[in-house]
Amino acid sequence: MEPQVCDSMDWFAPDRLPEPMVAYCRAGLDAYRAGARMAVHFQEPGDPIAYTPAADRLVLVPEPGSPGTVPQEVRAFAERAVGRINGWTDESWMREESRVWRASGAEGGTWYVKIHQNDRFHQREVSALRGWVLGLGPAAPRLVAAEPQLRAVALTAVGGRSLHGATYAPEQQRHIFHRIGQLAAAIHTSALPRPAVGALPFGKLERHLDGARAHLGPGDEELIRTAAKKAAGLPALGVVPPHGDFQLRNLRWDEAADVLYVIDFERSEEGPAIRDFVRLSDAWHGRPDLLAAVMDGYSRPFTSEEEAQLMVLSVLDAVSGISYGAAHSDPELVERGLRTLARLRAAQRP
Repeated sequence: MEPQVCDSMDWFAPDRLPEPMVAYCRAGLDAYRAGARMAVHFQEPGDPIAYTPAADRLVLVPEPGSPGTVPQEVRAFAERAVGRINGWTDESWMREESRVWRASGAEGGTWYVKIHQNDRFHQREVSALRGWVLGLGPAAPRLVAAEPQLRAVALTAVGGRSLHGATYAPEQQRHIFHRIGQLAAAIHTSALPRPAVGALPFGKLERHLDGARAHLGPGDEELIRTAAKKAAGLPALGVVPPHGDFQLRNLRWDEAADVLYVIDFERSEEGPAIRDFVRLSDAWHGRPDLLAAVMDGYSRPFTSEEEAQLMVLSVLDAVSGISYGAAHSDPELVERGLRTLARLRAAQRP
C-alpha cells in the first residue's frame, strides 16, 4: 500500500471508471474490456501520470490471422477519427471481400468502419456520402473520415435491424414497403435529373454468360440474348444518383421509431432511377400489395419505358450475379439470379 499516492479504494464498474487513474492501469482495464489478449501501452516523455484521452497511447495487439481481425493501420485511422475504441465487432457479410466492423468508443458512442474492395467502390461511396446522401438527413449514416490509401471509411451508426430475412405481419410489411417507396423517391430527387448518356451496360455480357452458363436452366440463355437485342431499341432515360444496390439487406427498419434507414453506397453512380428497383423487385414478387405499397410511397407508377428497362436490367443483373456468385462461392447470389430468370421467363409465356 502507498497511502501517500492513493486517493481512495473502492469498487467501480468497468464502464464507469473513476478519475483520475494512473494511465497504465487504465490502459490495462481498457484492453481487458476490449477482449485483447495482449496490448502495449506507450508512455512518452512529458506524458501525465494520470490517464487523459489526449495522451492515450494504448495499442491492442490482434491475434495473427484470426477471422475479422482489424488491421492495425485501420485501427489507428479509426481512433484518429473518433477517439479511443475499446471494442470491435465483426459485422461483415459472409463474403471474402466484405470487411466491416462496429466500433465501440471508450467514452461511449458507436461507429462503423469499412474497408472497400477496390478504389472504385471507395470513391463511389465517399462521393455519395459527401454529396447527395446528405439530403436524406437522418435516414443515412454520415461520413466521419475517409482514408483513400487504406480504402477505409468511418461512419456514424444508424438504428434499426436489417430487413434481410426479417418477417413481419402483412399489414406491417405494406407499411414498410410504402416507406421504401418514399425513401427511393427521396434518393432519386436528391439531385436534378440529367439527360441520359451511353447505352445499357451489356459490354460484359459474354463474360458473364461464360461464368453463369453451367448454372442456367432451359430457356435462360435465350431469354438473356433476347433481352440484349431488345435493349438496343429502348429509348434512353434521364439519369439520377441512384443507390445502386437498393435491396432489403441494405435497408434497416426501426419499428419502435417508425424509421427506415439506408446504408452501403459503394455501388452508387449515375443511372436511370429504375435501376434501384431491379433487386428490390425480387422482394415483392408474388405480392402485388407490396408493389402497390412501393408505388404509393414513390408517388408515381413506372412509365412504359421504365418497365421495359426494368426487365432488361433485371436480366443483366441476374446473369452477372450468377457468374459472380459461382466464382466467389456465394450461393445466395446464384439463387437470386436463377429465381429472377425463372420469374421473367414465366412472365413472357402467353
